[in-house]
Amino acid sequence: MTFHYRDLLGAVVATLTATMFWSASYAQQVLVHPEAPSVTVTASATASVANDRMHAWLRSEIDNPDPAKAASEVNTRIAKALARAKAVPGVEVSTSGYSSFQITEKNQPTRWRVTQSLFLEASDFATLAALVSRLQGEDGLLLSGLNFSVSEASRRKSEDALTQQAIKSWQARAKNAADGLGFPGWRVGKVTIQTGDHAPPRPLQRSVGVAYAASAAPIAVEGGNSDITVTISGDAVLETLRR
Repeated sequence: MTFHYRDLLGAVVATLTATMFWSASYAQQVLVHPEAPSVTVTASATASVANDRMHAWLRSEIDNPDPAKAASEVNTRIAKALARAKAVPGVEVSTSGYSSFQITEKNQPTRWRVTQSLFLEASDFATLAALVSRLQGEDGLLLSGLNFSVSEASRRKSEDALTQQAIKSWQARAKNAADGLGFPGWRVGKVTIQTGDHAPPRPLQRSVGVAYAASAAPIAVEGGNSDITVTISGDAVLETLRR
């Protein structure tokens, strides 16, 4: 039987290939460790915090068959109200929401409605309430809504304290889970800390065009509280051997 060099080379290559494949498979089996058991734990901490910011939305809204006259009256009222608001210490003021559109109703003459909004914010509720009353009674603005919120500084301070409370609660739950499942210990895995969604303040309602007497009593306000929550969720990796 004749044994050619080509056949010998093929046999060597096949043997080497099989050896390399077996070595890689063996190494993979040796290096891969079984994943440690873990349990997902969630804990929260909540506090009721006093609202320390008051927000007010007012608007000037004029209907007129002549759009130029409607716009002129709105501009005049807002300019006067803006100057009055800026003169009050501690009140933050800005304008927004300028709109103009045509209104067509059956058996009614076509008219234009022009609207612009004024946004006010302050920490002194009584001062802002008195200003809102004057802007309605003396400048003819309409109140679109009032709202209260927790300032950023107070919210951050509360969230920092709640985070520590939530961590302690999470650790206690992780230990209870390890004990209940029969594991001698646990360690922290991947953990996320989430605070409650904080949406920007918005007007609660939109008022209709009701006249407000200049001599009427100021608006009575009560800020109330807001709930702030911090939630911690993550994996507690369970240990199978005692340290």
